[in-house]
Amino acid sequence: MDSRCSLPLPDAYLDFLKENGIDPAIYGISDSIPRYIRIKPGSEDQVQELEDEIKCKLEKVVWLPGFFSIPPSVQIANLKAYQDGKIYGMDAASGAAVWALNVSAGDHVLDLCAAPGAKLCMLLDLLGSSGSVTGVDVARHRLAACRTMVQKYALGDHCRLFVADGTTFSLLPLGTQWDAESGASETEEKMNAFKEWMSRRPWKERKRASKARNNNASELVPGAQEPEMIFYGRCSGVVGLTKNEAYKNSRDNEALRFGYDKVLVDAECTHDGSIRHIQKFEYWGWKTLQRRVLDAQRTDTLTHLQLQLLTNGFRLLKAGGSLVYSTCRCHTFKLFFLELQEIDAAQNWPCRSGRIPNTLRFDPSTSQTSGLFVAKFKKIVS
Repeated sequence: MDSRCSLPLPDAYLDFLKENGIDPAIYGISDSIPRYIRIKPGSEDQVQELEDEIKCKLEKVVWLPGFFSIPPSVQIANLKAYQDGKIYGMDAASGAAVWALNVSAGDHVLDLCAAPGAKLCMLLDLLGSSGSVTGVDVARHRLAACRTMVQKYALGDHCRLFVADGTTFSLLPLGTQWDAESGASETEEKMNAFKEWMSRRPWKERKRASKARNNNASELVPGAQEPEMIFYGRCSGVVGLTKNEAYKNSRDNEALRFGYDKVLVDAECTHDGSIRHIQKFEYWGWKTLQRRVLDAQRTDTLTHLQLQLLTNGFRLLKAGGSLVYSTCRCHTFKLFFLELQEIDAAQNWPCRSGRIPNTLRFDPSTSQTSGLFVAKFKKIVS
């Protein structure tokens, strides 16, 4: 047992941390890590009101625009500004992963593991009234929560959300030259075209969607279903299209010209780099840690999944586009098949280099954030 860590971590887990160059001491200082909030653009006047409500001063995160730290004891969900959709609860490390994408006006962005939605909302805020964000997640209930979040913050105009397997998702952004005629007659187009989104769908439409879901395999089995769009905004390119147009799969090499400008892959993982998550095993039981974090079969399965997500996300990038891969796992597979890019924005970030050159790792001792690994790639076609 490492004396520098206050948690009674099992020897097997300490060995795992050593293999991955992680100091066990980070699990002993997490109680002092602040919580972080992001102010919704245009709501900066809420700072004084927030300070009055929590009875202390907000500390500006100087290296990440729009972020502030608050005492860890503050429950964000109880704050009026949160309930009114003026602030977000989001760790600064997660915000850094989004910022690393360097989103520009007009970009078409793909968030391949979108739920529960904090990063997707930040992407939409950065884009403003231009471009589009397509969010994908395999779990319906998690993506439904993401949809609720997008609607709460009034960010849905340029957004599409798909329940889909991110390893096989193949729909390119709409509103590009790639869009093609569906071949449907004018009458069929009028009957089948998507209307503006309503939060409460007509009964017949909900019945058709339910029947389609029941005809598919379980939504949690990769590759078992076709993408299902559960939300679209009026400026997302969907309104006025037929289903064949809106669900047109890309063919080989089409993504090189008409793919996404930016892709974010924040992949499912064992969460062993998330300090607060590991703390929970003190109550759940350390045998549960062995099964969920250290079990070789499970970790191999997750590694394979992450690799598939990363590969598909890179495939959907247009030439010259950028992809950011982030995970709170301590262990990361070798990224030998892609060229890693230096993250320019990170020059003043309080993080350390990852074990792979040009990658970054956030942790409580270095960054005063939760743990996160971040890497960036650019699609260069010779």
